[in-house]
Order: sequence, then structure tokens, then C-alpha cells
Amino acid sequence: MSAADNQSPPATGPVTGASYAAAGVDIEAGDRAVELMKEWVKKTQRPEVLGGLGGFAGLFDASALKRYERPLLASATDGVGTKVDVARQMGVYDTIGHDLVAMVMDDIVVCGAEPLFMTDYICVGKVHPERVAALVKGIAEGCVLAGCALVGGETAEHPGLLGADDFDVAGAGTGVVEADRLLGADRIRTGDAVIAMASSGLHSNGYSLVRHVLLNQAGLSLDAHVDDLGRTLGEELLEPTKIYSLDCLALTRTTEVHAYSHVTGGGLAANLARVVPDGLHAIVDRSTWTPAPVFDLVGRLGDVERLELEKTLNMGVGMIAVVPEESTEVALATLADRGVEAWVAGEITDRGEHPTGAALVGDYDS
Repeated sequence: MSAADNQSPPATGPVTGASYAAAGVDIEAGDRAVELMKEWVKKTQRPEVLGGLGGFAGLFDASALKRYERPLLASATDGVGTKVDVARQMGVYDTIGHDLVAMVMDDIVVCGAEPLFMTDYICVGKVHPERVAALVKGIAEGCVLAGCALVGGETAEHPGLLGADDFDVAGAGTGVVEADRLLGADRIRTGDAVIAMASSGLHSNGYSLVRHVLLNQAGLSLDAHVDDLGRTLGEELLEPTKIYSLDCLALTRTTEVHAYSHVTGGGLAANLARVVPDGLHAIVDRSTWTPAPVFDLVGRLGDVERLELEKTLNMGVGMIAVVPEESTEVALATLADRGVEAWVAGEITDRGEHPTGAALVGDYDS
């Protein structure tokens, strides 16, 4: 709730007409949610953050940017899509925040920017303080994993528009990169290696297709144990999106990196194509990895064509790094030391017979 929503009306006697509470907005519940979330927000604080919760705006000391010659601010905003409905049905609210931070901050780190701070927006049909606090807990934990501060947010109660248990989350973030260290297509050269970093599962894209296939068409239950997955379907679908921000920053510190690509909506090929310059082509060999069983499950039960799967889901790759061929060994060692499963999945070539962009070749290793 905004500060304005938290202002109590003057005491003028009993309210006999319409009221905010009668309309479905519980100010006291919102206040309790704020109190419950404070401890989690504190865990995300960086030295540059000023003040705490309760102000109209989050404050970040920009004098920290003086160490940059030419600082470029990078910003991104996103949500987690219909994955929130899986969380609602499961009654699990403390993981979806990881997904939100990953979707925002892993977009920011793609250009080489260090994540600085983030704000969130939580919209609910009815404020359940413990649920809201659990959502913020997940966001705060995600911010710690991304190395950024959670400097503020908004909880809005929308009775009449959302059901009492319905909610959605969104966030916006800011990062900074030195201008001459900006990563992107202009750095990529023929012969560069395409390094794939494993996803933790479905991440936060394609859930409209996944839910339609597994829950509607196949009629599976979220609490049903699925042998192919080794756990319940709900546990698999709520696996948090991996946050690569600090891993990518570590990689840029230890070796030369030309570009990153965050594999989200559109799949691997489409997102990698976004950083491939005109005249060059990225070739990714499917045989270099085996997608997790959940991807096969969706394809098999929904009779989904491979091309449709690949342009909707990440198929086991959550982040791509494009590095000079001579940097490959150091890059893989750095990621391995950080516990990130990674491998050389392809290379950058002259366009040849292929149009500018990216293509997947071969069959997945089984």
C-alpha cells in the first residue's frame, strides 16, 4: 500500500456510510505486512542505500558512481507471468520472488552492468500479511543472490478486480556499467565460443503452454508425484529461476567476455540472435547437452513440436556467454568454481548459407 493509503481518517465518530474497509481494502493488514517484511528487506542493504521502509521513495547514494569514468545506467522491468498461479494453487509464496529478481537482474547483467537496486510491485485481491511478507522474503533473498539492494516497493489491494487469493508481482531494477566495458554485439567476432549455462528448470517463461499441457490436457495434479521428475509436479514447476548475475560479473572479471544472452521468452535461438551482429551467425549444437526431463514431459504429453518447444521454453539453457576462443578454458573453470554447470555449445561463424542470427543444429544428447 502507498503511504497515502496508510493515512488514517480523522476521528469524527463512527462511520455510517461507505468506507475503504467496507470496499475491501484493509489498511491494518497492509501495515502488518510492512512490519513483517522489514527484516527481509534489511538483508539486501548495500552501503549506498539511505533510509529504510516507510518513505515515499527509496534512496541510493549516487556518489558511489564517481569511481566510474563514464557510468552508464542500465534498467529493466519484468514480472514472472502465469507461474504465479502455480504458486497460488500450491500455497507457496516464498520462492516466486527469486524468479522476479532473476527476470529483472539477469537482463541487466547481460550488458555487463552490476546490479545496484530494485523495487517491487505486489498486487493482491486481499492482503494476507504473512503471504505478502513471504513474497517479499523471496524477493529479498533473490536480491542477495544478485548482489543488489531492495530499496522499496508497493503492495496494492484490488478487491473486486482480483479474487481474495489472487496476486501478481512485478519489479524494476537499475545497474551500472563503465561505458568502455559495455558488452554486446559490436564485440563479437568470428570464431568466438558460445558457452551455455544450465538452467534450473523451466525458469519463468512458457507457463501458459506448460499449464495448458500438463494441467488441462494431461489432467495432472500439482501434488502428484511424477516419476520422470523425481518429485511432485508442483515442486518442479515452482523450482526458482537461477540467478546468474554474480556469476556473469565474476566471469567478466576473470576473462574477456564479448556478450551475454539471457534465455527467456522466445527461447535460446531467438535470444542469442539479439546479440549477434550483422554478417555473423551463431551455431549451437543440441548434442552438447540433454534437457531436463520436464521439457520432454511437456513435449510428449502435449504432442508439442520441437520448434514450438524451442521458441517457448529455455530447453535447459538459461544464460549464454560469448567469449573469444582463447578464453574458453578460463571461462569454464570460473563458472565451475562457482558451481555453475556450463559447456561449449557452439561458435560464431561467418554468415555463409545461414541468415544473420542463431540456429540450433543436431539432436539433443540422450
